[in-house]
Amino acid sequence: MEKDSTQSIQIEVAVPAQRIDSSILVIRDQKVILDADLAELYGVSTKVFNQAVKRNHDRFPEDFMFRSTPDEKGEVVTNCDHLRKLKYSNALPSAFTEHGAIMAANVLNTPRAITISVYVVRAFVKLRGLLNSQKHFARKLEDLERKIVEHDEKFDVLFTAIRGLMQPPTDPPKRRIGFSAPEESTS
Repeated sequence: MEKDSTQSIQIEVAVPAQRIDSSILVIRDQKVILDADLAELYGVSTKVFNQAVKRNHDRFPEDFMFRSTPDEKGEVVTNCDHLRKLKYSNALPSAFTEHGAIMAANVLNTPRAITISVYVVRAFVKLRGLLNSQKHFARKLEDLERKIVEHDEKFDVLFTAIRGLMQPPTDPPKRRIGFSAPEESTS
């Protein structure tokens, strides 16, 4: 079947942004989406997805995709309810970075995958922005804590001085009134 070049394919996407956002995990200090989530988002089975990636392995360098370790898999299964089915799989899931997710959509080359990849990239960008603003607020909080500590030290000095002023003055020993004989020394 030949397509008319003036005809465009419209895909109606019914994937909520929250679903994509919740698929992004942090593994090895990298934001990634696991193969099972990408396959579901792109509308193919995980097996078909992984076969396409395997056939095009040279398009997925280490900074685009990496295989998770058994410990990482266990942590993901424990912390992510939607990935419980991975618990019974013998295979270790592949983790795709933002660039790997785009490349996977290109490898699949389906209209849905290409459309969804735009939303996936937007989710990564949104997360990056949130993390940057979070770092900004963390720095502001550190500055505030440092100022409070400095002020606390100054207040301690001030309160100590005020307490010292509040103490009744110590009276010097009073001289006795009257005549006193000089003390005689016995030698």
